[in-house]
Formats: sequence, structure tokens, C-alpha cells
Amino acid sequence: MSDATTNEVKRVMTENPLNAETNPQYLRSWITPNRYFFSRNQSRIMTEPIDIESWSLTIEGEVERNVTVDYEQLLKMPKVEVANTFECSGNGRSLLRKPARGNPWTVGGVGNAVWGGVWLHGLLEEAGLTDSAKHVAFEGFDKSGRSSGIDFVRSIPVEKAMSSTLLAYEMNGEPLPEAHGYPLRGLPLGWTGANCVKWLRKIVVMDHPYEGYFMDKVYRVFQEGQQPTEGDPVTEIPLKSIITQPSNGAELPRGRIAILGAAYGGEDAIAGVDVSLDRGNSWREAELIGPSERYAWRHFQYVHDAVEAGELTIMARAKDASGATQPLAASWNVLGYGNDGVEEHSITIRVV
Repeated sequence: MSDATTNEVKRVMTENPLNAETNPQYLRSWITPNRYFFSRNQSRIMTEPIDIESWSLTIEGEVERNVTVDYEQLLKMPKVEVANTFECSGNGRSLLRKPARGNPWTVGGVGNAVWGGVWLHGLLEEAGLTDSAKHVAFEGFDKSGRSSGIDFVRSIPVEKAMSSTLLAYEMNGEPLPEAHGYPLRGLPLGWTGANCVKWLRKIVVMDHPYEGYFMDKVYRVFQEGQQPTEGDPVTEIPLKSIITQPSNGAELPRGRIAILGAAYGGEDAIAGVDVSLDRGNSWREAELIGPSERYAWRHFQYVHDAVEAGELTIMARAKDASGATQPLAASWNVLGYGNDGVEEHSITIRVV
């Protein structure tokens, strides 16, 4: 994709490495096309595709036997297709009332795709986990753009690896695009993009969480005065909703106004969405539309009959199947992770 095309469909925050969020208008479809899917990178995307003939995935560490598979072997294994919404950990960071460090994401660091691949637990069972197996580390070809060239390695608890983690080689019916991790990406379903390592080449089963920059210094929720390691690691996507139509600041004629949006909650399915047109003083139930899949967002709409001119502040509040409700305001942290506040994601329009 050329830079001109990227700028047409995404808001670019950094060119090298490419970090760009999807324009909200392209989030109105239940499936986010590959071309429009947000970009989050630690380093420059490789200029040449990985040589698929020489590529392989190795599983080692706290296992009874090392396992190595190539691409053709993966394609011959039982296939899984699953819809999964994932989000950049810092999505919504710039909407926080107090500034936080990092790329200034608004609402476009999220997308939903149908992923094809194989369950990770199948390969781990083939390798045979030892009694000491506690964490599973993903290692890709990605390196940080820092001068030290730190490897991007993340680990997840073995329970998550065995229950609901996909090794994805397909995205929306196409081979995994190079920018999204071709030939293989680790995909813990319902967890943030920080845990979804691209260009995967090695999996190491460990008796403890991986120790390194991207586990201990970043992707931790911590406060001022705390060390990053004192904070909780970024894992599951928090319950939240975003409004994709109308646009913030829009001027619309009186009459019927269709309010559209998306709600998602990581591992918990969405049960409903309420909409407020008066800064949260009263709430009305929105209609859930489109497909319903456990790890995928639910789209919603509410049609408002605007009979009077004036300013309207619109809020959306998601509820999940466990009974949780999206918080009215987000909890701030140094790196601005997990902005799930209703107020922070409100929009204001003018009816004329």
C-alpha cells in the first residue's frame, strides 16, 4: 500500500515505524477489511516477504520434545476459523483528560477480522508440556526500532495458550498480509494486540513469565511513582464502546439521525448497549445488529428523531454477558492503556 493510499484510509501518527489508525467510517462494517485495518509496529515493516520455503516454527522449552513445523504442514492441520476483535492497548489514549505517553490514538486502533489458522493447544499437546510449564513466549522477526534492536517477545499464561489462542495464517479469507505478520501470527483471542506477536518463528514454553523490555517496561498498567513491574500486564481487552456515526462535531439537519457504533469486551460477549443524548442523565436501549460471535464486537444502532435545533452530546455504554457495565470514566495510567471510559468516548454534534 502506498503512503498516499494509507493516508486516505488511516490517520498516520508515525511513518517509520508505521503506526496508523483506521478512519471511523471504515469501522461501520462488522468485518474490517485488511486494507483498512489499523497498523501498529515497533519497527519498519520488512521490505521483502519472509521466504516461505525456508520458514519454520519451532516449539521448545518446558516440553517433552521439541516440535518444528513448516508452512505446508500447518496448512494440512485441522483448520479453525474464528471472528476476533483486537485493539491496540493504547487505543483512546489521546481522549484521556490527562495526557499519557505514547502514540495519540483516538478510536481507530481496533478492528474485527475472521482469522484462519490452527489452535496452539494442538501443537503444545504434540510437544507435551512438562509439569513446570507456566508461560508460553512468542518470538517473531520483529525488533524494536531502538538502537539496541530489542526482540519483540511477549509471553502469556499457559492456561490462555491452551484454551483460546490461535496461530493465524489467514485474515479475512486471504493469506495473512505481510503487514499483519505473514506467514504466522500468535492470536490470544479477546486480548489486546500487544499479545498478538507477528512474523512468528519460535514459541518457548517457560516456567515463569518472559523477562524483557516488552514484558517489564511497557504494556504494564502503572501509576506515577510506580515502577512498571509493579503494575499489571496488559492482557484482556476491556469492556467498551465507540461511536462510528455521526462524526464528532458534525452538523446534521433535523429529522431522523442514525447513531451507529461498536461494542466489545474481550473474552466476554456483549449483552447490550445503552445510548444517552443528554450527557448521561438518561439512557435508552440501542439495537444490536449484525453477527454475534464470542470474541467479536457487536455493532449497535439507535435512531434519534431530532425535532429541535441545538447541540447534542451522545454517549454509549456497553454491558457484557457477565453482568459488567462499561465505566462512566476511565482510570488513568502513565502509558494510557485501556481507555474504556464512556465520557471519554462521547461525541458532540449540532442539529440545525
